[in-house]
Amino acid sequence: MQLSRLLPAAIAATAIAVAVCAADAQDRMKLKIATEGAYPPFNTIGPDGKLSGFDIDITNALCARINADCELVAQDWDGLIPGLQAGKFDVIIASMTITEERKKQVAFTDKYYSTPLSLVASKDSDFDSTDPALFAGKVIGVQGATVQADYADEHYGKAGAVVKLYPSWEEAAIDLMDGRTDAVVSDKIQLMNWLAKGGKDCCKMLGDLEGSATEAGISLRLGDDALREKFNAALDTIRSDGTYARIEAKYFSFDIY
Repeated sequence: MQLSRLLPAAIAATAIAVAVCAADAQDRMKLKIATEGAYPPFNTIGPDGKLSGFDIDITNALCARINADCELVAQDWDGLIPGLQAGKFDVIIASMTITEERKKQVAFTDKYYSTPLSLVASKDSDFDSTDPALFAGKVIGVQGATVQADYADEHYGKAGAVVKLYPSWEEAAIDLMDGRTDAVVSDKIQLMNWLAKGGKDCCKMLGDLEGSATEAGISLRLGDDALREKFNAALDTIRSDGTYARIEAKYFSFDIY
């Protein structure tokens, strides 16, 4: 008799729990987030086809804070902003530098890291500084449609260098190693990682480029203000609770914020 009284109550409690879980699932946002997959250590695609890197770990931490189910997709660099605008995905987390020109096309969050640009060249070369005058008539490789490309054009192209654009950073690095270019411009953190993982066998860092400090932000469609503020609040949270520092330490031995 006592069991018969408890059974309906247990069934009712189970039903309530299921309903709460279902409501929680319905409340979770579903977001498709694009990254490049060709910019280690920030984002890269492994032999297993999976995305990994600093950007990916930051993405997962932010999605957990904003209660979102996030699907990560790889997209060529040139297609990131057009794809966002066309609704192919909702967010870009791909080490995209915040610029005034890009602000006309996308909405940026606060920065999630910062870095200056630097220049690398063959270690057998005579280059001993980043002085643009030294590179007149030389070929400088850089990823196209980037702040790096703009800087190279403005400072080295005008000084007489040939600025060669590549679809990805990795292709520019390969040509430098094979002697098809004389130097490469990219962000300092990326270059330091590359040199540490084997690039030092062929190449040397010449130094930071004057006036080149940049900040990377998360990109959303113009008008997505509520979602942007969710990400900003989540960035503040992972900075204050130690999550950002733990992710940063996994990839870098210095502070990149």
